[in-house]
Amino acid sequence: MIGITETGVYFPPRIETAKEIAARAEIPEEVIVEKFGLVQKHISDNRIHASDMAIEAARSILEKIDPLSIDVLIYFGSSYKDYMVWTCGTKIVHELGLKNAYAFEIMNVSSCFPIALKVAKDMLVSDPTIHNILLVGGCKEAELVDYQNVRSRFMFNFADGGAAALVQRGSARSRVLGSSILTDGSFHDDVRVVGGGSKHPASLESVQQRLHYLDVKDPKDMKKRLDPVSVNHFVHVVQHALEKSGHSVRDINWLIPLHTKRSMFLELLSRLELNEDRAIYLDHYGHLSALDPCIGLHVGQERRLFRKGDKIVTVSAGTGYTWAATVLEWLES
Repeated sequence: MIGITETGVYFPPRIETAKEIAARAEIPEEVIVEKFGLVQKHISDNRIHASDMAIEAARSILEKIDPLSIDVLIYFGSSYKDYMVWTCGTKIVHELGLKNAYAFEIMNVSSCFPIALKVAKDMLVSDPTIHNILLVGGCKEAELVDYQNVRSRFMFNFADGGAAALVQRGSARSRVLGSSILTDGSFHDDVRVVGGGSKHPASLESVQQRLHYLDVKDPKDMKKRLDPVSVNHFVHVVQHALEKSGHSVRDINWLIPLHTKRSMFLELLSRLELNEDRAIYLDHYGHLSALDPCIGLHVGQERRLFRKGDKIVTVSAGTGYTWAATVLEWLES
């Protein structure tokens, strides 16, 4: 049995409320709460970075398992890390004392947690010498938000924090079932940080033009192309992952999605014929890149929401655009 046995999270202490976000973005507070679906979010300072938050999220897990028993560490978090062209997974292995683990990173922006679960399961299935895989992620993408740029308004919910999950062979807590992933690369050029890459290296001009923040090339055009397909693709990967797991939409007990605007969240629930009390909506956390479903899973465990036999669907999407879902079965009473 391959499944998640432990999760961990970390959030920096500073909280930014909807009222504060509204003031910075010059948007009414009720819009932030009701449309953006955001009551508050956590913001880090310049003393802590993506790797540090990933490390802190993993520490509670390593209180329950010998660090020397971890075989693999996979970083699945934000690509906005402490440095460019740098692997934070090696730092995390060192700082956590995972002396028997090798590390690598997978990055698919916000869609990556369901994908990381599939990768971890596939590795455990294919290699009998692997027993424990630690998934870790950090996010400091609130720092990439320019509240004066109306083109990037849909990303004003970006927040900071860390999340981790231990995937083990012989799990008695949960079982990782099927996954489904769908990519539509026609959106590859819509959302990006323009400055700092090889096309637009960092310069005085790139800083003056505020090119080092998240931006949307043409919001109206992206919305025109994305709105007709996005929820359909969410539904598709959920349905397909369930089918590959031997189940259907009727079997969903819990939906754990990324944080989106409230209208999209409610539309997805409606399409899946789920009530709001069967999903975990991160309105007190915001959007932390790929970390959202891992955080939602941790929140569900803390609240003791899951029951033996529950089918839990983690689902997310990342700009570019990729939609991904992975199904879990809860095994504990």
